Amino acid sequence: MKSRLSVVAQKVGVSEATVSRVLNGRPGVSAATRNAVLTALDVLGYERPTQLRGERARLIGLVLPELQNPIFPALAEVVGGALAQRGFTPLLCTRTAGGLGEAGHVSMLLEQRVSGVVFAGGHCAEADASHEHFAQLRERGVPVVLLNAAVERLGFPQVSTDDTVAVAQAFAHLTALGHERIGLVVGPEGHVPSRRKLASYVHQYALQGREPRPEWTARALFGLEGGHAAAGRLLEAGVTGVICASDPFALGVVRAARRAGLDVPGDLSVIGFDDSAFINCTQPPLTTVRQPIESLGRAAVELLVGQIDGAAIAPGELLFEPELVVRGSTGPARRRPG
Repeated sequence: MKSRLSVVAQKVGVSEATVSRVLNGRPGVSAATRNAVLTALDVLGYERPTQLRGERARLIGLVLPELQNPIFPALAEVVGGALAQRGFTPLLCTRTAGGLGEAGHVSMLLEQRVSGVVFAGGHCAEADASHEHFAQLRERGVPVVLLNAAVERLGFPQVSTDDTVAVAQAFAHLTALGHERIGLVVGPEGHVPSRRKLASYVHQYALQGREPRPEWTARALFGLEGGHAAAGRLLEAGVTGVICASDPFALGVVRAARRAGLDVPGDLSVIGFDDSAFINCTQPPLTTVRQPIESLGRAAVELLVGQIDGAAIAPGELLFEPELVVRGSTGPARRRPG
């Protein structure tokens, strides 16, 4: 007990006597200090006293699919900061090789009696993935918010970047530059944001009274290598511009073009999606569609805290408009054979 009191007191920045008063339910401690002590117990992995176990911890699970794509650390920073301002502590959970999967993380979060969970991508955006852990959260009454386009049947509120508008902006930019053979690189078939981007891409061609050739689109696993692999098919088909569903995809396409002896943007224009950190430092600087990360993250926290406070939140989707950021990876079309 002495060791636990000392560790918790040091974590919160109060005396051991104050921690003891909280654990024993004695008066003389402010609500803010009491919440801080209980949160520290949860974060440090200590079991709450029996009389305090009925309360949910002021912990919020933040579940991300990965951290290699810079967009996810950026989301974590915004969401984590907004949660801290509201008196909550985020618990970051990511899928790793050989580690806990998403369902395992949810089980751990339920054991910690978290106040809510924010999912950014991952299984909620994958139509073919298992969604049993979302049903568990719903059964337990745990507030949940989904960041970016997700499977509709999950029934949780969503905050998303408008994928339809993102592709429309990119397509209009390339069309204005004279590109007629515009390709698209998206994620796997079951990935909901990719489905939306593909639908918008086909619609943009329809508005011109045209249809894109099948070989002008490619699916790949997210990442630079995926973009590189997908680019081969598009380059063989003679596209002069490529819209990508992520910045790493776009960097992979640029690399593939260079290895094929093509100049970017002289021979091939490339547009990414996200506007990740340092993407303006690439050579050439990448034209991309910027996600409004700050607005997305803060809106997600507001929806989550509203649920925690007992507000009735409809399970709809709040869409935020992205912004095309034009840099050096796009230019006027140059005729290519094929």
